[in-house]
Amino acid sequence: VQLQASGGGLVQAGGFLRLSCAASGRTFSSYAVGWFRQAPGKEREFVAAIHWSGSRTYYDDSVKGRFTISRDNAKNTVYLQMNSLKPEDTAVYYCAAHYVFGSVAAYEYDVWGQGTQVTVSS
Repeated sequence: VQLQASGGGLVQAGGFLRLSCAASGRTFSSYAVGWFRQAPGKEREFVAAIHWSGSRTYYDDSVKGRFTISRDNAKNTVYLQMNSLKPEDTAVYYCAAHYVFGSVAAYEYDVWGQGTQVTVSS
């Protein structure tokens, strides 16, 4: 499977964006998908993950209540709806696929898409 993230941009604090992670390959629906982000000079950090079925999700505390991860396996796409954005959400956002749901460790994810830049101005 190959992944491609899109939807980033520049938004004011309090605004919203929706990121998309489009996958190619017939096995996409077998994978859990996670979103990670990396700010300049910082480690890549976990944001959210979704089970292959879409029935289970998991969020980092820093985004809980503001971000929503979802997926449409018929469209081979995972979404990250980001509301009430804060300047500290500024980062390059990546989507990644893993056979096991629930991992927050980037090194455990097998497939990565290219990043999409999210910039939140104050």
